[in-house]
Amino acid sequence: MKQCLVVDDSSVIRKVARRILEDMNFEITEAEDGQQALDECRKTMPDAILLDWNMPVMDGLEFLTSLRAEEGGDNPIVVFCTTENDVAHIARAIRAGANEYIMKPFDREIVEAKFQEVGLI
Repeated sequence: MKQCLVVDDSSVIRKVARRILEDMNFEITEAEDGQQALDECRKTMPDAILLDWNMPVMDGLEFLTSLRAEEGGDNPIVVFCTTENDVAHIARAIRAGANEYIMKPFDREIVEAKFQEVGLI
């Protein structure tokens, strides 16, 4: 079973994402900020990361930059999931190593389509 780390400071978003991803046969780990997410990745590197941008302690972009510098950190497929929708934000995320980008609010069809595009399902 593939593992997905859901990183968002909103417990509601994490719960919705968990339900969708578990239905897609992913094992889920959660983190509420980038530092917790980095700590989780250092324990066990997931196959995929659904990542929020705006979080306390360490935001999504800082996390992604740190993740990609870690040993094995180039392996997870990272899908940003955020309200930041301007082209400059998307370009920064892709340059930092994001594989795909989803806008909030999202639903199962959107998540499934993006995960198919990047070869996770």
